[in-house]
Amino acid sequence: MNSTEPVDVVLIGGGIMSATLGMLLKELQPSWKIEVYERLGELAQESSNPWNNAGTGHAALCELNYMPEAPGGKLTADKAVSINEQFQISRQLWAHLVKTGALPAPGRFINSTPHMTFVQGKANVAYLRERHEVLKDQPLFTGMEFSDDPEVIGGWTPLLTKKRPAGQKIAATRSDLGTDVDFGALTSFMFDDLTRHGVDLHMNQQVTDLTQNTDGSWRIKLLRQVGQTRSTVNAKFVFVGAGGGGLALLQKSGIPEIKGFGGFPISGQFLRTTNPELVAQHQAKVYGKAGVGAPPMSVPHLDTRVVDGEMSLLFGPYAGFSPKFLKSSTWLDLPFSIRAHNLGPMLAVARHNFDLMKYLIGEVFASRNAKLKALQEFVPTAKMGDWELITAGQRVQVMKKDAAKGGVLQMGTEVITSADGTIAGLLGASPGASTAAPIMVDLLARCFPDRIAGWEPKLRTMIPSYGTQLSDDPAAAAASLAATAKVLNLTA
Repeated sequence: MNSTEPVDVVLIGGGIMSATLGMLLKELQPSWKIEVYERLGELAQESSNPWNNAGTGHAALCELNYMPEAPGGKLTADKAVSINEQFQISRQLWAHLVKTGALPAPGRFINSTPHMTFVQGKANVAYLRERHEVLKDQPLFTGMEFSDDPEVIGGWTPLLTKKRPAGQKIAATRSDLGTDVDFGALTSFMFDDLTRHGVDLHMNQQVTDLTQNTDGSWRIKLLRQVGQTRSTVNAKFVFVGAGGGGLALLQKSGIPEIKGFGGFPISGQFLRTTNPELVAQHQAKVYGKAGVGAPPMSVPHLDTRVVDGEMSLLFGPYAGFSPKFLKSSTWLDLPFSIRAHNLGPMLAVARHNFDLMKYLIGEVFASRNAKLKALQEFVPTAKMGDWELITAGQRVQVMKKDAAKGGVLQMGTEVITSADGTIAGLLGASPGASTAAPIMVDLLARCFPDRIAGWEPKLRTMIPSYGTQLSDDPAAAAASLAATAKVLNLTA
């Protein structure tokens, strides 16, 4: 198929980001023609796949990297509150989609799962106690508990304390507001609804090039993976939601806004168990503290997972290095991403992140016993025979220019938009999927500044807190949590 008349929107990639943007646009502009192109034969097979991520539903309830110590040792809640605010936007959107029938029974993609933080050692216990003091009165963190009593912690989740050495200093926090999210199922359900409403979904179609036409639209070259036939499509607006493949496509577009950006790929593995006896003793997502030099995405955590209605436990991730930008791509991704404009920032990142390099090399060569020892820091009774090693998804962290250092490695996500707003793409990783809704709402404001005011009434229907901060209004925060919990069948 070769189309000369441009469609309104092309979404590249069949993951949670494209699905979320498609759902928003379907309601905001129902007359727009939207087409989606995914290079694989199935949806959500990279970062959105439930076994390629921990499905945490990142709300900063348990992740210590969202609340680092400031100079002088002072803790502030600003980053944690900001992440939680973003997750509430996603939660409100999902509730809206369930109420309107766009999504099926919520238990098929989201389930209540307490979020906990677990630390060991005197200094870490003191830190966690202070963190709890700072957060416990925040409206979006209401009900968070703290304990340094092994009996209490064991009551929350027995695996953490069973046969743990007596006298060891430990502490934990626990929040009933946490969730487990199957982003693979959620992505598929969203695309089911989009196709029911006229969105064309093209599988096994790889985008090979993007060129801007003189009228501002984009000419997209496609290669069908089955049969190797080529075609083109023109689009007035393009979103590159291709995960780790996004950098290469944005580079091919030639937009100046991508200059200076590079990608740092990190691979990973998890240990998984479906042993009913173990699963029954751990109903929570428990995050610890990252090792020296470890990236935030490698913070160890022991998670309850609910995938296809079946419960299991996931521990990890064990980080590693691979030059691939996608789990199903080529080892040449990293070298082929190097350009004259990003070589300097990438070399600067290498100079300033020696500890990270050392950590990743150590993880690559870590033995099976070393992996078991890391698990036993959480579960003293763990035996490798109960666990299987699975490969997680690739994550590509953003590298970009920095005036002071020459280049920095950025944790998180970054939206790249062209000056004319006709193309945008997403780079980076965690918290990613959990904050897909606010990321896409921000993208709409940046790419469609002439339309966003007219869309605001509908956006407030979809996302009641749109344009406000729930954390500034305890009553509004409580009402939002209660309303979304009711629709999504959550306990809190």
